[in-house]
Amino acid sequence: MSQSVMEVQVHESMFDAVLARLNAAAKLMNLSDEVLQVLRNPQKEVKVSLPITMDSGKIQIFEGYRTVHSTHLGPSKGGIRFAMDVNSDEVRALAAWMSFKCAVANLPYGGAKGGIKCDPRNMSVGELERLSRAYAKAMKEVIGVNKDIPAPDMGTSGREMAWMLDEYNKVMGEDIPGVITGKPIAIGGSLGRDAATGRGVMVNTLAALKRLNLNPKNVTAIVQGFGNVGSHAARLLSEQGVKIVGIGDHTASFYNEKGIDIKAALDFAAKNNKVLKGFTGATEIKASELLVSACDVLVPAALQNVITEENASKIQAKLIVEGANGPTTPQADPILNEKGIICVPDILANSGGVTVSYFEWVQNKAGYYWTEDEVNQKHDLKMEIAFEAIWNNASKYKCSMRLAAYITALQRIEQAVKFKGFY
Repeated sequence: MSQSVMEVQVHESMFDAVLARLNAAAKLMNLSDEVLQVLRNPQKEVKVSLPITMDSGKIQIFEGYRTVHSTHLGPSKGGIRFAMDVNSDEVRALAAWMSFKCAVANLPYGGAKGGIKCDPRNMSVGELERLSRAYAKAMKEVIGVNKDIPAPDMGTSGREMAWMLDEYNKVMGEDIPGVITGKPIAIGGSLGRDAATGRGVMVNTLAALKRLNLNPKNVTAIVQGFGNVGSHAARLLSEQGVKIVGIGDHTASFYNEKGIDIKAALDFAAKNNKVLKGFTGATEIKASELLVSACDVLVPAALQNVITEENASKIQAKLIVEGANGPTTPQADPILNEKGIICVPDILANSGGVTVSYFEWVQNKAGYYWTEDEVNQKHDLKMEIAFEAIWNNASKYKCSMRLAAYITALQRIEQAVKFKGFY
């Protein structure tokens, strides 16, 4: 697999890493410089200060962000995360990734991302509600059902989306369910949305295994991360016959070469504050050991930058399927390529979530809702078509799946930019 020198430079920011891969793909496909310059710069960046009355009665100021990277293919789409490490650079990078992710999945969306710098684990329900509502009100000019559509992300869920939707509707004076996706089913959410990102990981894994002539029933996998994405990915892969030999979250990591009972792990986490610490169905290992333990398929489904130039050479998997955003650093890519490890990149592998968010938006607009089987069937078809397009571009351009994914996205965005024109 060929690799641009731009991918092995050291990057001080997440957005720099995005730009490096954007530049490398643009060079391979001869993307016009005008389109490249447009995509190197977000369309809109908003930062707000949110004064919140805490339960103690004191006022605390929180930083809120929303970045719209592109609206060339349609209204922008992207999650809202609550985390202490939220910053403008991260939000900018995640917004750009969403542009490429939506284009890869062939959705009529551009990319955006938002976040609030906070620690949701140390906040009461009341504090979180006031913060969520304040954010929705502050961003009322940015978001809109045909402008910019948020969704849950790290640290948020359907609960926060419900608060934001209610606040937005109060401010606007009408009921607009499609302005936010990832909502509870009772207020316009889509069946199948909760498991969608993990399901996308499963569909892409099966597609890659088929290309590699590997039978899922003879394959072992490690899933790093046991939140929404990782837990559903582990469950769904297990249901397809894949033996899950390793799992882990921020509290503990486990390995069992004979296989881990994923249902037992899910049941344990459900009764243990949603964490794996204390699980007895496998041997506890160091977090650093999980990624480099023996397996056929590795699914990093937690944080960014966990596969690095320090540990990439030690990875034993034949296939990496990125459930998280940005789990592999640009410095690690050429090492993985040299080892012959196929990597299904994040902008393809975890695009199931935004795909079903799109389905939710469509259902909200129509006022007509599909069964879970209908949602899953449409999702799986979208994922399979996207995988084939990227696999074929990897072959055509003799490049990694990651660069092929960017090329696929850029081909679609370039057409839209050229048809709509420049100012």
